[in-house]
Amino acid sequence: MADSSTDLGKGKRITGGDRTSLADELKKRYDGGESIRSLATSTNRSYGFVHRLLSESGATLRSRGGANRNSKKSA
Repeated sequence: MADSSTDLGKGKRITGGDRTSLADELKKRYDGGESIRSLATSTNRSYGFVHRLLSESGATLRSRGGANRNSKKSA
């Protein structure tokens, strides 16, 4: 994937087949456990772009992570 991301260049509009193949690759990596933020960094794209691409590709987006403040109260 590194070759594709450098070919696409930061800020360059991605359409057609390039967009579809990038969306498929990102969806596969996201489904494998990578975060949107790490995908954005590795492809030199914004968080919003990656999020939009994943949504368009039909990926099931995970909820936000992090500590749950109420978890100690219920224990």
